Amino acid sequence: MTPSISSNWDVIIIGGGAAGFFAAIRTAEQNPNLRVLILEKASQPLGKVLISGGGRCNVTHACFEPAKLITYYPRGGNELRGAFTRFQPSDTVEWFESRGIRLKTENDGRMFPVTDDSNTIANILKFSAKQAGVRVELGASVLSVEKSPKGGFKLEVQKEAKVFSIQTKKILFATGGDRKSLALVKSLGHTIDEPVPSLFTFNIKDKRINGLAGLAVEDVTLKMDSLTARGPLLVTHWGMSGPAVLRLSAWGARILFDKKYASTLTVNWLGNYKPDAALEVLQRNKDWHENARKKVLAHAAFSQIPIRLWKQLVTFLGEKNWGDVSKAELQKLAQELTAGEYKIQGKGQFKEEFVTCGGVSLKEVDFKTMQSRVVDGLFFAGEVLDIDGITGGFNFQAAWTTGWLAGSAMA
Repeated sequence: MTPSISSNWDVIIIGGGAAGFFAAIRTAEQNPNLRVLILEKASQPLGKVLISGGGRCNVTHACFEPAKLITYYPRGGNELRGAFTRFQPSDTVEWFESRGIRLKTENDGRMFPVTDDSNTIANILKFSAKQAGVRVELGASVLSVEKSPKGGFKLEVQKEAKVFSIQTKKILFATGGDRKSLALVKSLGHTIDEPVPSLFTFNIKDKRINGLAGLAVEDVTLKMDSLTARGPLLVTHWGMSGPAVLRLSAWGARILFDKKYASTLTVNWLGNYKPDAALEVLQRNKDWHENARKKVLAHAAFSQIPIRLWKQLVTFLGEKNWGDVSKAELQKLAQELTAGEYKIQGKGQFKEEFVTCGGVSLKEVDFKTMQSRVVDGLFFAGEVLDIDGITGGFNFQAAWTTGWLAGSAMA
């Protein structure tokens, strides 16, 4: 840290990601008299912003009703309900548009900058912070934080080979799932719910999906334990991915962690078909006279199932014609199509957008201000909290909302 930098601040924000920058900008714009500092340990800020959405930055989601919006959060939805009445996706859109950044909505509700370039979002955050007088220190690791006897907090910060002591009146943790930072929060007296991965793909080795990497089925229902998820599924080289899998992994994050990522997945390739309804369709195919001499392998009974997948699901029938399939075989096929069982044998990672569930216990945070209920002057925003959303812009929205609320309170 350069010798000219002051050792006294009004607000220090640890973490230069989406939530940290948003909180810093809000604080400094609301109260220009405050001295605000962001400490970021990486050599560049806003790393997740830059890589999210394949480098396009999925800023938020076009869901403008707080009651519906909270249903996309496996953890933290109830706490965010009130928060979203104060700052929600429509406010996010307005915030960026007021700074000249227009967003567009894609068919699935995800919102991106019209430039399709995450630099657009990162640059406006950096520019807004600079304009508001926020100081940003990169390559700065926080070694310790303790309550100061005089009030406020004392931090030990390392930059390059030097260690500096800094004082601040208020402090905000916006450090994501970083374990060292969570240890600092714990040292201040907070309860930490152990971070575990959320939003990941399933490793599944099964001959029924072998060689089908890249194949997508648009409407699939998945079940695991007491959990159900529905949506598109993608077969990969390692197993299964796609929105339905990611959704199930998010809601089942703790269950799967406890099971060491080994569990039984039930797949309904026909969306919401029941076995009996599937059996009726199969029976009609068998009874239709034109089908009697046609190979089951070559003539799928359901248009929503790609023929390559169909062939592998019906291999147990061999080269049989429709007319030769027995009632018991039809029942087995109906079961295979609507409730096939697959063994999850591990987890893959979902791109580079690594999301965790876990973090600061939500019971210990006031969601009107994002201030700690344990330590006065201590605030939280973003993924350092035990909040996580499914894929689609929801994690960023939680970051903008909690950052905005914390910034408003700190100002």
